[in-house]
Amino acid sequence: MKRFFKPRAVNIILILNCLVYVAWHLPGVVSTEFMVQNFLVSWTALADGRDWTLLTSVFSHTSFMHFFINMYVFIGFGGFIERILGFRTFIKFYLAAGIFSSLCHALVSYFLLDKPDLPALGASGAISGVIILFALMFPKEKILILGFIPIPALAGALVAVGLDLWGLSAQAGGGGLPIGHGAHLGGALAGAIFYFYMLRRARIRRA
Repeated sequence: MKRFFKPRAVNIILILNCLVYVAWHLPGVVSTEFMVQNFLVSWTALADGRDWTLLTSVFSHTSFMHFFINMYVFIGFGGFIERILGFRTFIKFYLAAGIFSSLCHALVSYFLLDKPDLPALGASGAISGVIILFALMFPKEKILILGFIPIPALAGALVAVGLDLWGLSAQAGGGGLPIGHGAHLGGALAGAIFYFYMLRRARIRRA
């Protein structure tokens, strides 16, 4: 009988996100200033030496809808990818994708948007990496856009990347929505890099 798979890494990451979300809403216990200084990433934060925000911001959400949607998507894709990669490899990949996405936000906000103080938070960048990895591994697998529109995974991922590129272009022109497109694109790039790294390793082993 097949043993039921428990996504340990996904559960740990989910719990950490929950704890940080709660911390944002306990001003009497954890000061808002502490959270701002330690759980938001920006070019200015990195220039001030708060390099840890590259990682802590990945677990940080202030809005319930932002938190809920990110965790809902993460549970769906993350559990599947963890089952394939294993606990340790998935943790390493997720954290690396998150850090890289935060760095991309900082670089984009400074060099492209000319807003070094622009803060970012959320797991969206790291989750973008997970989704892109899934889409490259299973390009024809159907996923649901908006929860009910079936579309091949790779097509859906390309649409998401296209929307982020469009959104970032709009922001560079002075418009756009307050969304971390740079972080999303950075996470997506991390997912693609990891996929081709895995593919190369598999080919070397077969050779």
